[in-house]
Amino acid sequence: MAYERDNIHRLDPYVPGEQPDATRVIKLNTNENPYPPSPQVMDAIASVSPERLRVYPPPLASGFRVAAAKAHGVGPSQVIATNGGDELLRLVITVFCEPSGPSGSGGVGTTTPSYSLYPVLAQIHDTPILHVPRGDGFALPIDLALQWNAAGCRVGLLVNPHAPTGKLETIETLREIATAFQGVLVVDEAYVDFAQGNAIDLVRDELPNVLLLRSMSKGYSLAGLRFGYGLGTADLIKSLDKARDSYNTDILSQAAATAALEDPEYAQRTWTQVIGQRTRLTGELRGRGWSVIDSQSNFVLATPPPDKQSAQAIYAALKARGILVRYFNHPRLDDKLRITIGTQAQVTKLLAELDAKGP
Repeated sequence: MAYERDNIHRLDPYVPGEQPDATRVIKLNTNENPYPPSPQVMDAIASVSPERLRVYPPPLASGFRVAAAKAHGVGPSQVIATNGGDELLRLVITVFCEPSGPSGSGGVGTTTPSYSLYPVLAQIHDTPILHVPRGDGFALPIDLALQWNAAGCRVGLLVNPHAPTGKLETIETLREIATAFQGVLVVDEAYVDFAQGNAIDLVRDELPNVLLLRSMSKGYSLAGLRFGYGLGTADLIKSLDKARDSYNTDILSQAAATAALEDPEYAQRTWTQVIGQRTRLTGELRGRGWSVIDSQSNFVLATPPPDKQSAQAIYAALKARGILVRYFNHPRLDDKLRITIGTQAQVTKLLAELDAKGP
């Protein structure tokens, strides 16, 4: 006897990137920062007393909200802390979208290709999702907001820099979309620390329907702690807080995330190193005949030369040699590999293996 709801029965769950136990594997598949977190983060974790572990954590993560507000030039009431950016996405859909079934209205609008968790979260909530195909070069359709409006979307989800291409939309483009869109525009800035621009001014200007998603997983090397946060108007944050779990972030992650934000110089040094290796890898691959999209993230999306092995074959060969990259068996992506930017030594090893097998 099946006890699950029909929408869950039909659900194809999200498949995360491979997380091998082997320590000798070079992981260039899940967009983690290749450098360790700030020493201040480790000190903050070590300073948590047994008494603080015995009692519940601050329910609002107030200390973190103050630190994030200071870092971004907004008020603490404009910040919400979540168990990773993914919890923020789930909260947004729960709070703003109608559970009206796949053919109903009041759902989610996004573009394709994009973060593959978006449709999974929509189906869990049993809300419809409209996928608007990106154009040539993965460009945004100029009528994106109008298409979302016509479908009755209550939430629009845009990754910026885009995943999996790394393309960055200007703040002017995002402002135009937010102004035209009748729902809440979520700008997923999980990778923004590696980009030349961001959309924080949309929040500072208090656009009433803009929510920024930020993650501590990528830029701050805290993927293992699962900590993210949102930035928006006080009214948007208040609505999200209504549906937030009572104690959704633990005391260790609050301490670590706060310490990370309070040591921006350390984080910036890691971003600079990643950007340098991104430039290097892009040039080296292009020199070998690969097509690489200009990226503003900590990964590149690269297409091997047409007269060489397929992307899937190269992925498999690299995996056999202890190097993981990401292969997507999806239209428009199945001839490409997404490669996370590693350390200088890791990038050197990757290039050596590509040369050794001659792709």
